Amino acid sequence: MATMGQETKTQRVERLKREKNAWERLDEIREFARKGYESIPADWLSTYFRPWGVYTQGDGAGALGGKGGEGKAIPYFMVRIRVPNGLLTSHQVRAIAEASQRYARGLADITVRQNVQLHWVTIEALPDLLEILWSAGLTTKGSCGDDARNITGCPLAGIDGDEICDASPLVMEATRLLVGSPAFYNLPRKYKVCITGCRVWCSYPEINDVGLTAITRSLNGHPEVGFSLRVGGGLSTEPAFAQRLDAFVRWDQVIPVIQGVTEIFRDASELRENRERARLKYLFLRHGWTSASFQAELERRIGFKLDPRVQERPPADVYRDHVGIHPQKQAGFSYVGAEVLRGRIRAEQLRATAELADRFASGELRATNMQNLLIANVPDHRTAELARELEAIGLSPGGSSFARGAVACTGTEFCKLAITETKSFTRWLVEELEERLPEFDQPLRLHVTGCPNSCGQHWIADIGIEGKKVKVDNKLTDAYYFCVGGSVGSHQGFARPIGYRCTATEVPDAIKRLLRAYLQRRYPAENLRQFFARHSDEGLRTFIAGTEVMAVTRDPSPGRVPHGVEG
Repeated sequence: MATMGQETKTQRVERLKREKNAWERLDEIREFARKGYESIPADWLSTYFRPWGVYTQGDGAGALGGKGGEGKAIPYFMVRIRVPNGLLTSHQVRAIAEASQRYARGLADITVRQNVQLHWVTIEALPDLLEILWSAGLTTKGSCGDDARNITGCPLAGIDGDEICDASPLVMEATRLLVGSPAFYNLPRKYKVCITGCRVWCSYPEINDVGLTAITRSLNGHPEVGFSLRVGGGLSTEPAFAQRLDAFVRWDQVIPVIQGVTEIFRDASELRENRERARLKYLFLRHGWTSASFQAELERRIGFKLDPRVQERPPADVYRDHVGIHPQKQAGFSYVGAEVLRGRIRAEQLRATAELADRFASGELRATNMQNLLIANVPDHRTAELARELEAIGLSPGGSSFARGAVACTGTEFCKLAITETKSFTRWLVEELEERLPEFDQPLRLHVTGCPNSCGQHWIADIGIEGKKVKVDNKLTDAYYFCVGGSVGSHQGFARPIGYRCTATEVPDAIKRLLRAYLQRRYPAENLRQFFARHSDEGLRTFIAGTEVMAVTRDPSPGRVPHGVEG
């Protein structure tokens, strides 16, 4: 706690943002590259690199390797590449592969916001890496920091036969509005926008600061496509679903509405007092705003009244996956989705995927919110051959339920705020479950997050496990706390912490016992969400442990909410 007259951490960050727009100081980054890591001031390491999508990399020990809930940094960086709506061309994927191969030890991670992250980047390499990305029409701007993060959308935009509309042009227009603009450089905290035209809401609008979902109304006897509007969603340590406003937003109103909501967020001085409570959702959770008062302020800012909302049908128990071979709206064409286990992909796989997209299709690829990758516009008669080629490079279009549904955050490998290692653990966990439960073929969202801050989105998973540490033989070891039954759409609800924790090595058997109980005890056509909902925490703990056990309290986060590590 700061003493009288001493600047708090929040005050310091706010002052630094007011003093300098880092987007205008590329010259300083180039100067650091010439002089080396030791020349970088602390203000850049803590604050100014983040709006550039650059974040200091942890030493592998995570939060417990440092102090105050944050681990030690090493002289390398994570660089997050912005991919609006997840839309990529083969040329861009090759550029990412080249940057990864040359500057990031040949690795890349697809994130839950359709970004691509690189690690092991040195300051000396950073300007050259940025040049490679810019030459391919890619940027890192705004993918970290207190600004508008990557704007997500349905990866099937324009090719989904059941979509209400292709909303990707709006994603691109909103990106141009918010990214790089001095007007929106300094927001109170991160700001997440989702615009989707699909019916299954695969990009999770419910957990975004702004979620726009396509909807149709009848106007003078003719159908009109517009959008429902939700605001104030977010996960982290205090999850909240976005609130639906009483609004039907017409297509030509979307950008003014996004600008208006962003200005409300930017100008909310009450959100600049505590960085742990600075997201848009805290206007509702802490400061007395309601959906009605928010809409009134929004309409005042945009200068017109929004039409009343119309009835919508949120998706019910839809598995928001894009793995496999599926027909497009374009006759004679399909897309082929490949599972990228825990989002980790190698440079040579990226390069090979780009070549396959050119050879078999139109060179269009899409990154998904479940950390997977798909190739669009494949002639139907070539899909099977493409699927075999993807399988050959380690990207399966037909993986198990465990592989398809697994999501993992960065973990202690690179994150200074994580408690447990997640990427290798998730791969091992999937392999163990495939061996233990080969008969399990139900859709499963299995999310692994390395700390309570939910970068791995465990709050909306069927089974979400949260990283902890426990003592075994007087040594701290990785462990996980179980939350189950998370859901979005018409049955939205956060996963329940059920009071069970075990070491990482015990997790496969625990999940096997839980899923076997489901297979043996489920009602006809009963899915996991329904099964979990009709059992008590005590009952579920008994299934997981194999015997009755006392509840273990879910301990809070050991440190502050992360400022930029989630994708």
